[in-house]
Amino acid sequence: MMETSYKVFNVRNNAILTTSYVAGEVIENVQHLNQMVLHIDFTKGSLSSAEIKVEFSIDGINYHQLTSGTVDTNGLETLKPHTLTIGADAKFAHLLPVKARFIKISSKGTGTVTGSSLKIRAVLGVA
Repeated sequence: MMETSYKVFNVRNNAILTTSYVAGEVIENVQHLNQMVLHIDFTKGSLSSAEIKVEFSIDGINYHQLTSGTVDTNGLETLKPHTLTIGADAKFAHLLPVKARFIKISSKGTGTVTGSSLKIRAVLGVA
């Protein structure tokens, strides 16, 4: 039986943010899928911004954060943890290539959380 190549996950229900990272529902058993679109609905309220981090795992225990890199003129690449930062009310769709069995998406607010809200849904499939 062929596994479905399109899945939707409710990672985080619409709720007020906290100032510490809180993980949403872990996405499990998606090793056969290779693309993920995060559907992000953000209401800023009194916050300065919202931050979202994406982590991957092959065993569901040890997670590794998504990274981004910069390359200097000598061709040396410096990696750093990649964090999505949103500074205004928005509805975003953010595409990420993925290859992992488990995906954990965490979020937090920076500043005063009054009036803020964040909802995250993830759509995974095969490109």
